[in-house]
Amino acid sequence: MGNIETSNIQIPSDDEIVKRAEEMIPMLRDRADACEKARMVPKETIQAFREAGFFRIFQPKRWGGYEMHPNTLNRVLMELARGCPSSAWNVMVLGLHPFEVGVLPTQVGDELWGEDNTRLVSSSYAPFGTVNKVEGGYILNGEWLTSSGCDHANGGAFVGGRVVNDQGEMEFRSFWIQRSDYEIVDDWFVVGLQGTGSKKLVLKEVHVPTYRSHAIGAYDQESHGHLDTLYRMPFFYMFYAAAASVIIGMARGMVDMYIEHMVPRQNLNQAVGAAVNDPFIKSRLGEAYAKILAASTRVLHNSEEAWSYVSKGQLVPTDIRVRHFATCQFSGGDSFDAAHMLFKKTSTRGVWLNSPLQRQMRDILVGANHISQNQDNIGDLLGGYLLGNPLPQPNPFGVKPAAEAPAQ
Repeated sequence: MGNIETSNIQIPSDDEIVKRAEEMIPMLRDRADACEKARMVPKETIQAFREAGFFRIFQPKRWGGYEMHPNTLNRVLMELARGCPSSAWNVMVLGLHPFEVGVLPTQVGDELWGEDNTRLVSSSYAPFGTVNKVEGGYILNGEWLTSSGCDHANGGAFVGGRVVNDQGEMEFRSFWIQRSDYEIVDDWFVVGLQGTGSKKLVLKEVHVPTYRSHAIGAYDQESHGHLDTLYRMPFFYMFYAAAASVIIGMARGMVDMYIEHMVPRQNLNQAVGAAVNDPFIKSRLGEAYAKILAASTRVLHNSEEAWSYVSKGQLVPTDIRVRHFATCQFSGGDSFDAAHMLFKKTSTRGVWLNSPLQRQMRDILVGANHISQNQDNIGDLLGGYLLGNPLPQPNPFGVKPAAEAPAQ
């Protein structure tokens, strides 16, 4: 059981906990192949993450958490993914959900962490199953796919579903279900991020009380104005920024491997000699690094700007939320482009199955396919908004139809 005593919790500094992540990179690289083959993160690695405090970064202090700045987790993820993308993805998912618990009524946190404040929660937000509203709550049925880290989630899962609310509007809600409420089915056979263990959850006639659910896109004074600083942040941005941070970290890992690969290499072109003298090898590295740096700077800047509002007791304004949410989604594409640019220059050596380069490239391919990196649709939304078009209904910003587009 976890220690439920919270009065003596020692909260590390932001830099200290990020340093812990950086120091784990060699260990994670050593375990990355075994993680992929097992198709789940080793229990020993999850335990190391627990001891490092990564799962407490967003956990409310009343249950032994740290309630740290959003960029603390983002920076941790950028480091961990350099070593093992799948392991970092598990930290992203399992480490993000304490934030969602902080948005819900305290009864949820008491039930989840009252006896063991180390319990972890996974998720599957895509509304694959069915939700029916009943007296006092909801009945859930069906299959929810891709619940990353579910084997380690002894605290249950959040699942998403669409349901008509009291106003007759179709609403996207999140529901906390306990571990006894579902069966895990191992169907995670994929081309990349195999080690995330993102298996299927099967629910049959699961009753979820109303207090264990919330409109996940809601963002106004009623839903968030009363919350403590961290939990006034918009959930969707927190989620999408964390996912982007992992993918950025994967691309940084590709840079690490590319440098290790090229420094000792001799070019077949005798006029060039050492690979490090090849102008194309150098230019690809420089351009890729610039793309990755731009993506990481964008995510960290957006989070810092949002924090400047919530730390003063305010909600993040609509136009800034739209900009943050949208621009974050270009991070996956930029990171993939940068990594692929480098992978192409490794030639045949990069394609062998015993080369970590090909595994890193496959992981980035799958990470960049995540819904949080849908730059096509979000580019259309952002462009239309900037041109004065109203936001579509429903939208992920909690914005009602009367909300205005930005002034031109």
